[in-house]
Amino acid sequence: MSLEDLIRVGRGEETADLLIKNARVVDVLSGDIINAEVAVHGGRVAGFGHYDALSYMDLENRFLCPGFIDGHIHLESSLLTPPEFARAVTIHGTTAVVCDPHEIANVLGIDGINYMLRASEGLPVTVYVMLPSCVPATGMETSGAVLSSGDLALMLPQERVIGIAEMMNYPGVIAGDHEALNKIRIAEGRPIDGHAPGLSGKQLCAYVNAGIRSDHECTTAAEALEKLRLGMHIMVRQGTTAQNLLEIIPIINHQNSRQFMFVTDDQHPEDLLENGHIDHLVRMAIAAGIKPLTAVQMASINAATYFGLKDVGAVAPGYFADFAILDDLEKVTVSRVIKRGQVVADRGLAQPFESEVPARVIRSTVNIDNDSLRDLSVRAEPGRRLRAIGVIPGQITTEKLLLDPKVEDGLVVSDPERDILKMAVVERHTASGNVGLGFVKGFGIGRGALASSVAHDSHNVTVVGVSDADMRAAVIEIARMNGGAVVIVDGKVFASMALPIAGLMSDQPVKGVAAAAREVSGAAQELGCTLDDPLISLSFMALPVVPALKLTDKGLVDVEQFRLVGLWED
Repeated sequence: MSLEDLIRVGRGEETADLLIKNARVVDVLSGDIINAEVAVHGGRVAGFGHYDALSYMDLENRFLCPGFIDGHIHLESSLLTPPEFARAVTIHGTTAVVCDPHEIANVLGIDGINYMLRASEGLPVTVYVMLPSCVPATGMETSGAVLSSGDLALMLPQERVIGIAEMMNYPGVIAGDHEALNKIRIAEGRPIDGHAPGLSGKQLCAYVNAGIRSDHECTTAAEALEKLRLGMHIMVRQGTTAQNLLEIIPIINHQNSRQFMFVTDDQHPEDLLENGHIDHLVRMAIAAGIKPLTAVQMASINAATYFGLKDVGAVAPGYFADFAILDDLEKVTVSRVIKRGQVVADRGLAQPFESEVPARVIRSTVNIDNDSLRDLSVRAEPGRRLRAIGVIPGQITTEKLLLDPKVEDGLVVSDPERDILKMAVVERHTASGNVGLGFVKGFGIGRGALASSVAHDSHNVTVVGVSDADMRAAVIEIARMNGGAVVIVDGKVFASMALPIAGLMSDQPVKGVAAAAREVSGAAQELGCTLDDPLISLSFMALPVVPALKLTDKGLVDVEQFRLVGLWED
C-alpha cells in the first residue's frame, strides 16, 4: 500500500479494507472514550466515520483499545521461543514487546541477538529489540561472550533495533568509565534504558545526566518518585518474581501518569497461562484505583512515546491497526485481537501462523569441566561467621546475612533444620573449571538438590542442595540435557525440564513448557521449598547487579560495594 492509497481512502474516495462499526474507542491521545466507526486499510487506521469497505466488523458496543505493549521484557525468561511466546500473549491483547535479549547475548553474543531477531520475524506480536549494554554484566562473573560498544554500533541499523537496553553498570557510568559511556554515546538520540536499584541523591543525578531516561527497578514509591522527579520514565514492573506494581501505584496521578508504563521484565510460562500478560497488569492497576483509561495509556501510548514508536500505541489515522477489543473495560476481558488489520486472536484462541525458527543450537552452550565438581567442600574457619545470601520472597533483591555455620569433620555443610543450604555456581561456557561456593537461606529444601542453567546474567549452572553428591549429580544432568532445570534426590532425577536452546529456552509449546516447569518447581516444593516459584528465584541468586549479596562462578559478590568478598566475615 502506498501513502497515496492511504490518503485517498482517508478522503473517502477509495474503498477501505475493513470498517469496524459500533466501537467504543479508548482514545489514549485525547483521554476520551468515543463512539466511532474506524476504517482500516493496508494494516493502518485510515479514518473515523462511515466508509465503504470490503469487509465489516460489528463490535456491538465493545471497547476498541490500542494493542498492549510490554515496555521491557527478556523473552528468554519465558523459557519459550519467540513464536511460542507470541502465541501465549497474543490472546491477552499484547501486540508489541520491547525485548532486551540480554540473556541469550550473555551466552552466544551477537549470534544470540541475531537468533532472536530472526526467530521473531513476522509474528503477530512485534518484537522490538534494545541492544544489551552489559555483556557481561560485570567482571565478577564469566559469561559466554563480550560485547563492546563497537559490536553494538554494528547492530543498531538493523530493523526493529531501537536503542540501548538497561545500563546495569551504573557504577561504571557514574565513575565515567570509558567503555560504559561509549555504549551510551552510540545511541545517538535513541532511548537508553536504566537499571539502578536503590540509586539515590547525587549518584542518581550523575546517572541520569548520562542520558538514561527509564528505570524498571523501583521497589518502593519513594524510589519511583525520586526518579520521576529527575526526569525518568518509570517502568512499573510486575513479573513472576519481581512484583512492584502495588508499591508504585499510589504515586501515579492525573498529572504524572504519562511518565509510567507497564513491564513484566521476567515472566514464566505458568504465570502467562494462569494470569495473562500486560492485561493482568492493567487489571491490577484498575483494582488498585487507577482509572481504566489511564491504565490503558500506561499499557500502550506511554511506552510507544518513550521509545519513539510513532506508528503504534493509539487508535488514530496513520497508526498501525493493532487493537485489543475488550468486552469489559474494567475487567479487561480481551475478546479479540487485531494486528495490522487482521484478526490474530479470537475468544482466547490464537489464529494459526507460520514462523521459521533458526536452528536450535549455534554451538555447544553447556560445557562443564567435570573435574571441578569432584570437591565442593568448604573448610571451616573456627570462630568466624559465614556470609550467606538471604532470599526475599517475591523479590530479586537479597539480604546479606552473617550466620554461625554447621560444621562436620572440619567442613561447613548444609543445615536444612535452619534452612541453610550450600550453593554452587559452575561456569558452563568454556569449561574453565570455575566454581563459586556459598550458602543461602530461604529455599527450605530438606533433602536433594535443585539446579538450573538459567541464572541471570551470565547463565552459569546454579545449584542449591543438602548434599554435595546430589549437587554434583544435578550439574551433570544439566550438562547431559544441554541445559535445563532438574531436581535430584539421592542421586536420581526426581523431575527435570530440558532447555536445549542456549540452555535458556525450550523447543516445546507453551503448555508443555509450563507443565515441565511446574513439575520441577513442584518437586522442589515436595522437598520442602517454601518459595512460590523456586526456579525463577534460583535464577536470580547469581545476579551481581541487584543488591545485596549474590554468588557467581568467581565467588560471593557484595553488590552494594560492587566487589567480590570472602565467604567469611572480615
